[in-house]
Amino acid sequence: MSRYMQEYNEKIRPKLMKELGYKNIHQVPKIEKIVINVGVGEAVQDPKVLDVIAEDLAMITGQKPVIRRARKAVAAFHLRKGMPIGLKVTLRGRMAHDFLDRLINFALPRVRDFRGLPRDSFDGRGNYNFGLNEHTVFPEIDIDKVKKVFGMDIAIVTTAETDEEAMRLLEEFGFPFERRS
Repeated sequence: MSRYMQEYNEKIRPKLMKELGYKNIHQVPKIEKIVINVGVGEAVQDPKVLDVIAEDLAMITGQKPVIRRARKAVAAFHLRKGMPIGLKVTLRGRMAHDFLDRLINFALPRVRDFRGLPRDSFDGRGNYNFGLNEHTVFPEIDIDKVKKVFGMDIAIVTTAETDEEAMRLLEEFGFPFERRS
């Protein structure tokens, strides 16, 4: 069992159950999945760039990414329906908790001029979305061997009913939110 899963089961779940007034442990919010998405507009001109990015993304997540294809053609971008334009990884269970652990404790502290993640990036249904500009903040990436620097969008999907419950859950995991002024 991963360190964060164990911490959730032993400390976070009982604390949130008491704090939020739940009677059943299954009502307590938990992390359902983490989706990492990388859009690669340059793949229209050079499809081989997807292979380079897929290799780094697989190293970061521990799972092979799925190639996302264009749903419709856009003439202005020289894009045809079905062309590969991005990568996606969905992490669940132990892998999601391991990724969250590395993200919070290793990657985010390495972001230059990091002041915390915005508190207003919740979607109204208890899910949190944010982006990273560089993938090189992850400790698995050897900066000397990087061929292409890319950013990624990360969506943390929870079972929380409200944004406040989801924020409490992520705060208990040690999520570095911006300080309120």
